[in-house]
Amino acid sequence: MKKILVPTDFSACASSAIDFAVESAKLIPAEITLLHSFELMGNLYTDYMGVNKEFNQQQLQEVCHKLTEIKRTIQIADGVNVDTHVCTGGVKKCIMQSTRERNIDFVVMGTTGASGLKEAIWGSKTADVIGKSTVPVIAIPCNYKWQRPAKILLATNHFEKEPEVLDLVFELADLYGAQVNVAVFTNEAEDNAVTYLENMRNTPAYGNLLRDSYQEGSLTVTNLFGKSFETTLEDHNRANDIDMVAMITYQRSFPDSIFHPSMTRHIACHTSIPLLAIPALSAE
Repeated sequence: MKKILVPTDFSACASSAIDFAVESAKLIPAEITLLHSFELMGNLYTDYMGVNKEFNQQQLQEVCHKLTEIKRTIQIADGVNVDTHVCTGGVKKCIMQSTRERNIDFVVMGTTGASGLKEAIWGSKTADVIGKSTVPVIAIPCNYKWQRPAKILLATNHFEKEPEVLDLVFELADLYGAQVNVAVFTNEAEDNAVTYLENMRNTPAYGNLLRDSYQEGSLTVTNLFGKSFETTLEDHNRANDIDMVAMITYQRSFPDSIFHPSMTRHIACHTSIPLLAIPALSAE
């Protein structure tokens, strides 16, 4: 987590993400790139007549000035290295392009979360990025106030053993000084009793495996059982003071999993705590 990309539209949601990235960069440390996607106004006719050229130039100057001011404020107040970048095009396109070109490790992006705003605004953009990103995305709710994550929950519906996924969760937890817990969800409406019993039977061995592999003596593995993953997860998070949830997005297949991009995107639009979406390297 050495290079963090933070898209901003200068909204409250984006500001929450910037705060989270800055505080994280002070702990890690890391370099932040502030990204603004700038969509040009106009069409072939108006461009030919020169109607929008001056307007676009003025808007671009204002955007660059805002980014520079945010950068200067962060560097003076927090001592964090900040770079700025303006990309022409849509939000998702610009994030994907900047991630590749700048070797970004993480994207930290605001989402509507529990703020009551419509998903169709900034939350849906974050959800789209989660569905396509090749690097982990941390979605930060609008009204979220920074606090160092003390408990990170890896939510899954199977006994995840992929090193690329687990290593990332435990490394991030180590950087934050956080405890990792794992919750294996069984869907009451879709899974049968045999699945639930198998999950219960396999849980102790899985917990021992993780504790031994990552030297995490305090790690716990919990079985969650319910009809709604979202409701069950929220209840568990509140009862156990979870500060961040990690989920895995499978891009190509894994159709029976609740953790395909659409579910993770849905959670991203409703979460009240940071959500870490980890893209799986392969289909299950």
